[in-house]
Amino acid sequence: MPVEAEVTLSRRERQIMDVIYRRGRASVSEVLGDLPDPPSYSAVRALMRILEEKGHLQHEQEKAKYIYKPTRTRRAAAKLALRRLVLTFFDGSPEKAVAALLAACESELTSAELAGIKKLVDQARPKK
Repeated sequence: MPVEAEVTLSRRERQIMDVIYRRGRASVSEVLGDLPDPPSYSAVRALMRILEEKGHLQHEQEKAKYIYKPTRTRRAAAKLALRRLVLTFFDGSPEKAVAALLAACESELTSAELAGIKKLVDQARPKK
């Protein structure tokens, strides 16, 4: 799914997706119970139908209710969200995004964290 489709999620749709990813799968009632300041049952049901139409959810029927699950893994969704974040706030520049992330750290990075970051940078270098 293109990054643009991810941008079209409303705040409430993102909250619903957060619940679904946290639970792995859920009914409308379960999602409703996990939402902050929840709307009506029918509003949640309608939003989940919209998320299904947008390709973010799929459902299976268990007895008299639908159980929804995401169409992509949490890792794949995170990758799309991060790509959207970098495009939107950092002009598509991973360097600017990493610089902002490092500047936003509230505590100093540990030696292990710095070593891990260095390893990732080394792996990202073009192979000669």
